[in-house]
Amino acid sequence: MYSVNVPVPGRVRRLADDLYPEVVGFETVRENHSCLLKRLGDADHVAQLQQRAHRALEGAPAVEAEITGIDYFEDPPLGSAPVVYLAVESPGLEGIHADLADAFEPVEGLEGPDYVPHVTVARGGDLETATRLAAREIEPVRWTVSELEFWDGTYKLPVSRVSLPS
Repeated sequence: MYSVNVPVPGRVRRLADDLYPEVVGFETVRENHSCLLKRLGDADHVAQLQQRAHRALEGAPAVEAEITGIDYFEDPPLGSAPVVYLAVESPGLEGIHADLADAFEPVEGLEGPDYVPHVTVARGGDLETATRLAAREIEPVRWTVSELEFWDGTYKLPVSRVSLPS
């Protein structure tokens, strides 16, 4: 599965890493942190997929984003629950997501109007821990999103990057 992801600054990665002692017992704890912007699907020809995405991103500006707190999905549409995440507030990212959703079929229940920008920390733990973490106050982290990554989910690696504005 290929996707377009938002790389996050070191301050966001450190915040996620600081939660590790609390989520170590979860089924999956993320080691690499980013914000999934849009799933693109599988492709026989990655270059064609990237070309379509570049066309959809044409004219997309750099946008502001902010980590506003810790939250969780109690019952996510896919995978184990709960999912603890850092909440991302960014009308600009939501706009770019909408443009990509016009070009690539949205995954029902996850994308389009159901899209929630976030940075996953862990999934598949106990609800009590997720609830306790969501009640924790954090210092907001603001940054400018000036590039996006094309991500290869099979190898869990970025394939390429695109600068914003594109």
